[in-house]
Amino acid sequence: MLNYIVMRTLLGAFTLCAIAFLSFVIIQLPQGDYVDTYIQQLRAEGDEISREQADAIRDYYGLNRPMLVQFWFWVSRIIFQLDFGYSFARQKTIKSLLADRLQFSIALSAFTSILVWGFSVPIGIYSAVRAHTFSDYVFTLLGFTGLALPDFLLGLVMMYVFFAYFDMSVGGLFSGHYVNAPWSVGRVIDLLKHLIIPGVVIGTNGMAGGVRILRNNLMDELSKPYVITARAKGVPYWRLVIKYPLRVAVNPMISGFGGILPGLIGGEAIVSIVLSLPTLGPLMLAALTQQDMYLAGSIFLLLSSLTLVGVLVSDLMLVVVDPRIRLTSR
Repeated sequence: MLNYIVMRTLLGAFTLCAIAFLSFVIIQLPQGDYVDTYIQQLRAEGDEISREQADAIRDYYGLNRPMLVQFWFWVSRIIFQLDFGYSFARQKTIKSLLADRLQFSIALSAFTSILVWGFSVPIGIYSAVRAHTFSDYVFTLLGFTGLALPDFLLGLVMMYVFFAYFDMSVGGLFSGHYVNAPWSVGRVIDLLKHLIIPGVVIGTNGMAGGVRILRNNLMDELSKPYVITARAKGVPYWRLVIKYPLRVAVNPMISGFGGILPGLIGGEAIVSIVLSLPTLGPLMLAALTQQDMYLAGSIFLLLSSLTLVGVLVSDLMLVVVDPRIRLTSR
């Protein structure tokens, strides 16, 4: 297993370099650069700057250099100094911007993942073993509704319902007196309370999809000969379901574990804007619209790293869950 992890780490490093380069190129494909966006903002406010001033800003940020030179300047600082560069639009180091928001993104993603797995696995099992019953049809209806309902619309509805009928504001991740307070037990509890609504909003689609995947796969396994044979030999039904068919049926969900965290961070951008959440999603969206290439590239690089780590973890989990899977060929 150690050799496998080392090999995957080396391949992951090569993949990260390729992703970083492609991301950097794609970010710069739109016409213009950050200075052009900045000039448009000034014109919208009634101000103007000369061409000489614009060229001076480009020279200051290095935007007049060839793209490969800019890419090497950015990547080399990350590799040798762990310095992600400087955000043009926010006039702050990218490391400080990521540190401010990454912790909340990870907390929200972890909480949402717990909700997704905590609800989809038991409901999927129940729907499979009680297939074509009234309760299965109810869960099926809720599942298709969850898949069809846009997250941001659900967020708006929940904000209205809680404010209109319960006099509660569900925006943000902290109450007013905890926003700038130091970390304490009370602040952690307040954060957990505020994670419930965005966790449900962001995780609805994942829960619905997980239920459908697990239900269909488990129904297929329950009809196979080895299950029928085990039941004929008197193996207790629920022990049989949990020990054998479930371990096979849950494989697709574990295989998709690698994309959960970056998918949640990338997919919650609009929801975070609606609910005023200080996470990476709105920061990434703003960086792309403002052509803040170092900030956008750093977020893409971070999401890619999380994906690679998640895929490695999912592969190791598959080996633990399904004994038929091996990390090396024999």
